[in-house]
Amino acid sequence: MKVAIFGSGGVGGYFGARLAAAGNEVHFIARGKHLAAMREQGLKVKSALGDAHIKPVHATDNPAEIGPVDIVTFAVKLWDTEAAAEQLRPLIAKGGHVIPFQNGVESIERLARILGAERVMGGSAYIGTRIGAPGVIEHTGTMARLRFGPVLAAQRPAAERFLAACLQAGIMTELAEDIVLVNWEKFVFLVALSSATSVARAPLGVVREDPELRWLLEQAMRETWRLGRARGVKLPDDFVEKQLAFAQTLPAEMRTSMQHDLEAGHRLEAPWLCGAVARMSAQAGLEAPVNHTVYAALRPFVNGR
Repeated sequence: MKVAIFGSGGVGGYFGARLAAAGNEVHFIARGKHLAAMREQGLKVKSALGDAHIKPVHATDNPAEIGPVDIVTFAVKLWDTEAAAEQLRPLIAKGGHVIPFQNGVESIERLARILGAERVMGGSAYIGTRIGAPGVIEHTGTMARLRFGPVLAAQRPAAERFLAACLQAGIMTELAEDIVLVNWEKFVFLVALSSATSVARAPLGVVREDPELRWLLEQAMRETWRLGRARGVKLPDDFVEKQLAFAQTLPAEMRTSMQHDLEAGHRLEAPWLCGAVARMSAQAGLEAPVNHTVYAALRPFVNGR
């Protein structure tokens, strides 16, 4: 397949490298030092699942240079969504599709408003990665999974072709029958985890062991679960309990991307995570005091240090 990776950081860089190593035509859209390093030295992945070095690599900061593609994986930070979406038009000019692998649950609608609903599928990525140095993606742990799927029936053939390409590349991949449910399942967990670790400036192990932080984790999760159910998402009755149990199995040193951004003085995705829960809950006539309070505490840092 011909694939464009829009947002070639940890998530896009890792999965794009796997697809390229398997022989797909992969074009990475990046900027700054990361782009320069990829052009000069190629793209390196350091992972317990196997290292990779893609060289030469197709890398650019101008999507129009690439031409039409089959699939665009879209993994920019949430504050860049609309501006980046405007640049996607040349990539999908001949019927290609965009799959957002972003945090939050509003990406499908945000992209569809700009590109048209028929061009936008849905997706969730489950992986711990970061740019260790320009041109180098570091993968922590062994979890590296994609779940994606069509929003409209007409998108299914394209989704199945991309599924086959991912499986052939050795990527753990699932074609979801209800991608909206999948996105909310991740959202419920991520909102709570990013909120607790960011407010505490501490890893998951500290959150789990401190009774007050563990309470915050659970209540943030319950508020988000209630919101999803109120919006018609078929989250199971015992979903929160199962996610709390799952959190006990994760590495104690685990930190969330929002926590990393906060500690580095970068912009935060809080308006589309805990802030979105507070906003959408108010619109639905629901109370979300924990998420509202966390968002208030993070507000001074939303635009960076």
